[in-house]
Amino acid sequence: METMTRKKRQPMSEINVVPYIDVMLVLLIVFMVTAPMLNQGIEVDLPQANNEPLNLDENLESLIVSITANGEYFLSIGATGEDRQSLDLDTIALRVGQIVSANPNIQVLIEGDTQADWGVMITLITTLNSAGVTNPNFITQPSNEL
Repeated sequence: METMTRKKRQPMSEINVVPYIDVMLVLLIVFMVTAPMLNQGIEVDLPQANNEPLNLDENLESLIVSITANGEYFLSIGATGEDRQSLDLDTIALRVGQIVSANPNIQVLIEGDTQADWGVMITLITTLNSAGVTNPNFITQPSNEL
């Protein structure tokens, strides 16, 4: 009778990391290509201010109303910036009113171009107030002066 000698298998103590490196490089390339596309919103030259940053809750949804230099209004919900067509004040009042009534905790932010007419800004603020927005905040960029 032959005795079979079995080799005792030992666990492999090496991990092949080459496939993980390949996956990591592919993900790196994907993120490098998509990162420039994440800059969404309307191109607005924001005014500078020395104010302290607002303590906004990042978990709450935000509604951004943009005013361009030539007085056009744009509405962006959250960080998506889906609606990129110019809207008139009546449409903004209607949509903002619906959004605020559905979500009273939404943060309303206004970003206005430095070249925008001050009257256009006041008209927007009164329109937002009539739509139910009690305390809109302005988006500015930090001042370069120290």
